[in-house]
Amino acid sequence: MDIREKINTSLGKIILGLTQESIDPELSLTQDLSFGDYTTNIALRISKKLNINPRDLAEEIKQKVSESELLKGDLEKIEVAGGGFINFYLSEKYLLEVLKNIDDDFGVAKEKDVKTVVEFGDPNPFKQIHIGHLRNFCIGESFSRLLESQGNNVIRANYQGDVGMHVAKALYGLIKKEVKDLTAQNLADAYSYGASEFENSEEAKKEIQKLNKLVYEESDEIKELWENAREISLESFEKIYQKIGVKYDKYYFESETAKEGKKIVLDHIDDGIFERDEGAVIYRGENDGLHTRVFLTREDYATYEGKDLALAVMKNDDLNYDKSIILTGNEQAEYFQVMLSALKKISPDLFEKTTHLTFGHVRLKEGKMSSRTGDVITADWLLNEAVDKIKQNFSEVDIDTSEKIGIGAVKYSMLKFAINSDIHFDFDESISLDGNSGPYLQYTYVRTKSVLEKSSSESGSNSGNIEKEENELLRYLSYYPYFIEKAAADFAPNVLCNYLFELCQKYNLFYQKKKIIGHEKEGFRLQMTKATGQVIKNGLNLLGIETVNKM
Repeated sequence: MDIREKINTSLGKIILGLTQESIDPELSLTQDLSFGDYTTNIALRISKKLNINPRDLAEEIKQKVSESELLKGDLEKIEVAGGGFINFYLSEKYLLEVLKNIDDDFGVAKEKDVKTVVEFGDPNPFKQIHIGHLRNFCIGESFSRLLESQGNNVIRANYQGDVGMHVAKALYGLIKKEVKDLTAQNLADAYSYGASEFENSEEAKKEIQKLNKLVYEESDEIKELWENAREISLESFEKIYQKIGVKYDKYYFESETAKEGKKIVLDHIDDGIFERDEGAVIYRGENDGLHTRVFLTREDYATYEGKDLALAVMKNDDLNYDKSIILTGNEQAEYFQVMLSALKKISPDLFEKTTHLTFGHVRLKEGKMSSRTGDVITADWLLNEAVDKIKQNFSEVDIDTSEKIGIGAVKYSMLKFAINSDIHFDFDESISLDGNSGPYLQYTYVRTKSVLEKSSSESGSNSGNIEKEENELLRYLSYYPYFIEKAAADFAPNVLCNYLFELCQKYNLFYQKKKIIGHEKEGFRLQMTKATGQVIKNGLNLLGIETVNKM
């Protein structure tokens, strides 16, 4: 049992005895090691209910916890601070026990008892994958791995728009430019041409609208071209997924959800959830403090809104999930509020199981825009550019290692910020070995491997007092389960990024100040080195980043 579980169990029994209620003690890490490792404000929260001075209550709880057999030997001391905070200090015995048990599964829940669908990425075939999608992929994959670490059986889902006006514009471009060789780049060029013609030519606009109708009707007139172009586009997407280490379990397409979406909307006109308005079918969101949106066009084609309703139903029918998490850009926040409001009335159960998360925009830092393709900064270009810069800066590493470092650098730059924040991607910052970057973490891992290779001893008990740098590193290693649990619960990979960065800083300080090889405590310090490398590897894996053996 993890130390936090032990403390929470002990506190829970004490609080139940005092209040006759089950109340979460809300144990958290202290901000300063001088105030212990973990802290709770439970005494402050329940003192009014019990009509007891919070500090006196904290002292009473402290005494009861001190007598707990469950925590015997795990705590150095317990202190009451301020107006009634209770601070817990981990014992040396506990820290050394943790050190011995750091392995591949450290901090990971073994039972997968919650089925969670994580829908992320969602690129549109016939268009290119851009850097916004790349951030979506990075966050979605890391979310998935974090959730898996906390007992979720995760199904990765990808919902792709293979019908709609963007498809019609691309098909128009292919036809008008008489493209014979279907490639991803030719599709992107055809889409750009079609999009431009749609805006500038009434005749082209009408032709594109006709093509859109033919696609929805699955007309033989356009079906073969649509299928071939779609296949080429999806194949190009798979190459990106493979490059960044994403493997989907389920694919859904708008061509599949369109008919079901139409049926769902039409079935809920009579009960007042939707209504006809000038031929279209709308959901009047103003009644819920939102805004009105169209769910079926005048031609009774399902819009994105109608299709998303169908997608929720189809995913549940296919997978019978416990939770559904949908990740999109910030610009879709208001759209999803309306769609989920309609879903709540149609299926309250599906609404309760659904969480919509959004992430901010990605831009290149000013002055880095010269390599854009049209108005789109493609994922392929960004990844290739990062790998090229790694090759230039790390000339001794092989191609495979360069790719792992370059792709890891991009991923880490996408993950180290809070997901709802906008970010400006900076190549120099992303590949630096001096700051909060993927290569810095990978380099620290390489350092731990290098130290271990210089000695045949990888274990040993501590002889003498644990010194300051050793103590801080030991404590920080023990916090890893707390941080991955928090990152998963808060949907915040940046929490894990920050932890790993600080862990690397603490190890590098320890490395600089303490002799390892040849010291009387060599075995113990090697054990800490090995554990640090293991935790870095485990943490990077949850971020979807590979370690390397040489830099």
